[in-house]
Amino acid sequence: MINTVAVGTDGSDTATKAVEAALDLAERFGAKLVLLSAYTPVSGGRLRQEQREAPEDVQWQISPREDVDADFAEVGKLADARGVEWTSSAGEGDAAEVLVDLAARAEADVLVVGNKGMQRRLLGSVPNTVAHHAGCSVFIVKTT
Repeated sequence: MINTVAVGTDGSDTATKAVEAALDLAERFGAKLVLLSAYTPVSGGRLRQEQREAPEDVQWQISPREDVDADFAEVGKLADARGVEWTSSAGEGDAAEVLVDLAARAEADVLVVGNKGMQRRLLGSVPNTVAHHAGCSVFIVKTT
């Protein structure tokens, strides 16, 4: 039985696809949705500079906590409109490690993430790391 669906989000278009899949699961199973995100707080000026200079596939990792909270509020509106109970949790650090840890703390039955980064032939993409380290089932949504 699925009672708690966790989903990693950063507000990006690809993360939105994972959120939509997580909302579908939560609605279908009458489960609680837990929105998860990782962040590294930086000053506004430094944030803008780092985002411009970072490779596209890691730009989403550069976000202050207040942006995370804004993303949660937007997704929360979608959950509310569908009658899905939701909570949120964010942590500072490596995205994959934070998602795995927060999903465990939320006692998630399934953790939903997008596949962004999996096409690289390098170890360490967020979905790849989550799939190998999560203590629950992992649903990797085709987002790219």
